[in-house]
Formats: sequence, C-alpha cells, structure tokens
Amino acid sequence: MQYLKLLRPKHWAKNLFLFIPLFFFGEIFNGQKLLVVLYGFICFSLLASSIYIINDYRDIEADRSHPVKSKRPLAAGTVSKSAALIIFALLVLIGFGIAYSIDQKFTFILGLYFVLNLAYSFGLKNISILDIFIVAIGFVLRIKAGGAVANIPVSEWLMLMVFLLALFMAIAKRRDDVVLKIASGKDLRIASKGYNMDFLNTSLALVSAVIIVAYLMYTMDQVTMARFKTYRLYYTSIFVIAGLMRYLQIAYVDNNTGSPTSILYKDRFIQITILLWILSFYVIIYLPTNKSFFE
Repeated sequence: MQYLKLLRPKHWAKNLFLFIPLFFFGEIFNGQKLLVVLYGFICFSLLASSIYIINDYRDIEADRSHPVKSKRPLAAGTVSKSAALIIFALLVLIGFGIAYSIDQKFTFILGLYFVLNLAYSFGLKNISILDIFIVAIGFVLRIKAGGAVANIPVSEWLMLMVFLLALFMAIAKRRDDVVLKIASGKDLRIASKGYNMDFLNTSLALVSAVIIVAYLMYTMDQVTMARFKTYRLYYTSIFVIAGLMRYLQIAYVDNNTGSPTSILYKDRFIQITILLWILSFYVIIYLPTNKSFFE
C-alpha cells in the first residue's frame, strides 16, 4: 500500500486531459483512437509518478514539517530511498518504452513534460510565479500529447483555456500554502515567500475573469461554430461559471484549496458541474439533431 501511495495514483486524474482533444474533435467513440490515447494516458501517469518520487525524495526534510505531506511514504520513512529510486528508474524506462512504440511526436512531447517537471523539482518550483506557470504549461503539454497521439489538431483556443484553468488552480493551491503559513508561522514552500494573500486573491479573481471571457469568445467564435455546426456552445458557459464560482467559494470562504485533485474527488457540487458540462457538450456535439445552424 505504501508503494502505491508513493505513486500518487489519485493525481493520475490530471492526465485525463489527454482525452480532451478526442472529445472536442467528435472522435470519443472512435475505438482505435481511444485505445491509443489510453496508452498515452498510461505513459503520462507513469512519468508523472516518477516525478512525484523525485520531488518527494528531494523534499523529505521539508515535507516532515508539513501537516499533510509528512504522511508521504518517503517523509514518513515507510519506503526507503533506494527502493524509491529503483521504482523511479523503472517507471521512466517503461513509460518512455511504451511511448516510443506508439508515436515519436508523442514521445517528444512526453520528453518535454518530463524534463520540464524534473527542472521544476530540482529548483524551478522555488521561483515565485514561474512555479505556477510551469504547472499550467504541464497541462497544455497533456492536451498537445493527446492530440499528437490521436493525430488530431488542437485549437489555440483549447490550449489557451486549459492553460488559464490550470493557472487558476495552481494559484489557488499557492493560496492554500499561504493560509497554512499564516496558521503555522512557517514557509512550507520556498516560493511562498513571493506570495501573500492580497496578491493571490487578486490573481485568482483576475484569471477567473479571463477564463470566463475567453470561454465565451471561444464558444461564439465563427470558426468554432462552423467546426461544430452549431451556435449553441455558449449554453455550456453556465457550468464553467458555476464551477469557477464554487472553486472561489472553497478558496475564499472555506480556505481549503490545497489540492485540486482532492477537491475533484470530494466536492459534489464541482463533480455535478463537470458532469453537466460534459453532458451538455455531448448533446450539442454528438447528437445530430442539434447540428442545425449550418445545415
């Protein structure tokens, strides 16, 4: 169980972003493409787990002073350093081995993701603002990889919105670090020295507003409407706005935004909002009776 915990499988949910190009391109029921993206999901999950191991390995001492991270296997001493490094090497070899057998472009993007996150773990995470941008770029690489492995073009709008959404969640996570800093009197993350509550609150409000505007512009763009053969995509914005407002409520009212993944697994409101957003897009994109605007 401790070895499984070391891999942080709950965070593999982030790699579901690989399926986004497939969904938006109307190919989610293409069995062959779905299978190859699933292999891509496995590769990203293996490499992501390897990065988590290196990150935990380097942060053992710092994690021991954190109320939550102190329970991680390496910080708690339930998994040895040597065992962790062996698992790291195996994950990297298997992940890149599968990737290379699938597609070279996908392997290149996976390599970029791996190198960027290694650099993050080895010091870039300590540079304020740059740390949250690297996290956001990681999500953009995921959807680029999903498009590459399925041979599907990824629109600039989609990349922009994914980047903004990931940036929003990264800011919220840094805000939680500042909340813990205020409560404990300790800097639990070096980059936290470059943040305070006013800056992060303003950044959250700013990025959430940009997300809403960008999403509305995307859904009402002539090219988008022509691609999906409908003008109704803007209907789905209600769920985007509701989800963002709920996340802001968790941040500002509950002061509990430590892990976006945990919120995804636990918060029923956000789960229902995401489900309704997916369902509404499915109805608009996949049901032919709704494609009447350009026909």
